[in-house]
Amino acid sequence: MAMRMSTLFLRTLREDPTDAELPGHRLLVRAGYVRRVAPGIYTWLPLGLKVMEKVKGIVREEMEAIGDQEIAFPSLLPREPYEASNRWTEYGDDLFRLTDRKGADMLLGPTHEEMFTLAVKDLYTSYKDLPLGLFQILPKYRDELRPRAGVLRGREFTMKDAYSFDVDEAGLEAAYQRHRKAYTRVFDRLGFEYVAVHADSGAMGGSASEEFLAVMDSGEDTFVRDESGYAANVEAVQMPVVPVPTDEAERTALWGHLPAAHVEDTPDTPTIETLVAAANADHPRADGREWTAADTLKNVLVVLVHPDGTREPLAIGVPGDREVDAKRLEAQVSPAVVEPFETADFEQYPDLAKGYIGPGVLGAERATGIRYLLDPLVTPGSAWVTGADEAGKHVFDLVHGRDFTADGTIHAASIREGDPSPTGAGPLRLARGVEMGHIFQLGTKYAEALGLKVLDQNGKLVTVQMGSYGIGITRAVGVVAETHHDEIGLVWPRELSPADVHVVATGKDAAVLEKAEELTAALEQQGLTVLLDDRPKVSPGVKFKDAELIGVPTILVVGKGLAEGEVEIKDRAAGSSRAVAVDAAVEAVVAEVRGQ
Repeated sequence: MAMRMSTLFLRTLREDPTDAELPGHRLLVRAGYVRRVAPGIYTWLPLGLKVMEKVKGIVREEMEAIGDQEIAFPSLLPREPYEASNRWTEYGDDLFRLTDRKGADMLLGPTHEEMFTLAVKDLYTSYKDLPLGLFQILPKYRDELRPRAGVLRGREFTMKDAYSFDVDEAGLEAAYQRHRKAYTRVFDRLGFEYVAVHADSGAMGGSASEEFLAVMDSGEDTFVRDESGYAANVEAVQMPVVPVPTDEAERTALWGHLPAAHVEDTPDTPTIETLVAAANADHPRADGREWTAADTLKNVLVVLVHPDGTREPLAIGVPGDREVDAKRLEAQVSPAVVEPFETADFEQYPDLAKGYIGPGVLGAERATGIRYLLDPLVTPGSAWVTGADEAGKHVFDLVHGRDFTADGTIHAASIREGDPSPTGAGPLRLARGVEMGHIFQLGTKYAEALGLKVLDQNGKLVTVQMGSYGIGITRAVGVVAETHHDEIGLVWPRELSPADVHVVATGKDAAVLEKAEELTAALEQQGLTVLLDDRPKVSPGVKFKDAELIGVPTILVVGKGLAEGEVEIKDRAAGSSRAVAVDAAVEAVVAEVRGQ
């Protein structure tokens, strides 16, 4: 049955919505696919729902093709399973928590690892039952601090999450690769550029982890790649760590030629910029080169708030020409949350000279007792200008390994275009993207927490190995909208379009609408889905603008050309049109839709 615009629950907008940041978001709203209910919460209207169902269909086909079976869990869940896995606490403020009338703690499901684990535990007890793959397509809920970009980052969103269950690690690896291949087929069919990158597992836990990112300049994730094909999210980039040598000959070779550290007066220099200026003016280098920010060591203080509420100060040393990358840092310290080191925190540590903090007082065994970690860019044998732990003073030629050490390493400095790749294969290139899928080798984290064990071939109880595989369904619609549009509207890939063809009847002549109805029926008999613009008293110009805005890839115009026995076929993506004889219109449209 054709969708008729005279009765379709649809209103297109001529003006951009004020709350929409990205072009695809604006067009989804203007074209009548979604409507905002609250920040990060959207109603899916008939056209939007059809596109989303197309995405679900592609995902469902590829999951079933590798043998996964679909089930569905409730969104309203009890606290106890998440307490057992510790995620009731680890999820922090992102979790929607509520209490029922009897006082029992409940939550709205952010992901369902616990529920899948318990379901398999309830039904399966033997290695003969495995391997097993299960998936669901269901709304999820996360209380995002800053929901943005429409359906790209919402507080309610639809996701496909799949889970594999195997007796051993070899089975898990096979399941992981099977799902990885299925994901490439899904994203190939969705029709946007994507890249698989090494990723951090975060609150999910587990070992191997990869994200599938849709490549978009407006994406919120930054990733890197090199000439070898290596790609990783910035938070997962692990730069080589050079240990401080213990051999005396190696130590002498590294810093035996370097001058001794010396403290100099540097008044009014609490920032890197003021320090560099003062160093060049009052303490010029012996080699004649000017001091730069890269010669300075910046010691950044933060507070880690652990899931149990414990607050831990942390000092991070990075080169002065770099910032501490918030995402890299958060990935390293998860599940703790990072908060700024405030004035009240400084008051608890009188040995900290704000603006002049150096390694001298930092470290678990030093004056402040504050744990001190260095980014790998601060290599052993490198000399620095840094705070002397006294207002108005800095220490020059302070050598890592000779004059100071740290409690450990943390990959926290910002990554730059042109940085050397961890693989050694040329410089890193930076790009941006949107996370579309994430696959994990969870291992035994959830099975151990919830007691999922089976008897192996020898009759011994073994903990089941699990994998987790997610795809953002609603986010996929948003990404396709962002990557498939022009200045006048959406341009859907054919496999995702809400209809195969948009029939537009123009003019007031009754014969035009009659022929449009006839062609619509004939197209449907050929198995095509049709959106028919049969609205009376709507001008041809408005109908054309709406057709371009809605973005069905093939538009069939029945109008004034009918008097000469012709109709017009428009290719929305190419922006081209051609006249065809009315009697040949159905055959021509079918051929175009089916790529014949």
